[in-house]
Amino acid sequence: MVQQIPVGISTASVWPLRAGAAFEMAADLGYDGVEVMIWADPVSQDISALRRWSRRTGVPVLSIHSPSLLITQRVWSPDPEVRLRMSVDAALELGARTVVVHPPFRWQRRYGDAFGDLVDELEESSGIEVAVENMFKVRPPGGSRTSRVSAFRPSIDPTDVGFRHYTLDLSHTAAAGMDALALAERMGSGLTHVHLADGTGLPKDEHLVPGRGIEPCAELLEKLVNSDFSGQIVLEINTRRSPSAAQRSRDLAESLLFARFHLGQ
Repeated sequence: MVQQIPVGISTASVWPLRAGAAFEMAADLGYDGVEVMIWADPVSQDISALRRWSRRTGVPVLSIHSPSLLITQRVWSPDPEVRLRMSVDAALELGARTVVVHPPFRWQRRYGDAFGDLVDELEESSGIEVAVENMFKVRPPGGSRTSRVSAFRPSIDPTDVGFRHYTLDLSHTAAAGMDALALAERMGSGLTHVHLADGTGLPKDEHLVPGRGIEPCAELLEKLVNSDFSGQIVLEINTRRSPSAAQRSRDLAESLLFARFHLGQ
């Protein structure tokens, strides 16, 4: 029997609600688990609180998103190496198999120089998959509307370096103008985690409900089913402008239905 690919929800998908709401909605809607985005939400930073939410709802933690965003550069520690190590420790404590991490920023020279070796060390010592995520270029301060630069070293594409495990984010491929299916091919057997969302091709991170943009969300899911993929799918959509709780719930239910349909579940 083919093992069913788990479909989870990111706590970022319920922002500005706190992480506990993601556990409740995952239980109500039938998601297989939760990815915890570690950021300003104090619940997301509290391992004991997250464990209580998981036990209360019966929803497991599938993955931890390390605090890699610009707005989380001081969450847990100002040192990015410490933040990544703490993320792996959190995954071990909560029973998650994966830590999602962004490539180093260009100005993080010491961290960037040691990043590949650090990821290898953490994977070997913990057994946790540290899955490096594809990113996109941004508009520089004072730049023209069309100018874009990479804030990441050496690039927005982690396959340029090569890691054991990758996270493929389809909102990011849309913003970057990258071919998501080609990127999945380059990631190969290292593709272990997918952030499922959509985008229109605008150079910004939209995180739309899958099927509402131009990304090959359906094609990718069907491709994964017909391959040896044994990783996880996590819905990471943007609902912060939802006019009501009911609309947020409908968007998250539609996203889950889309994933399950195209995974043949």
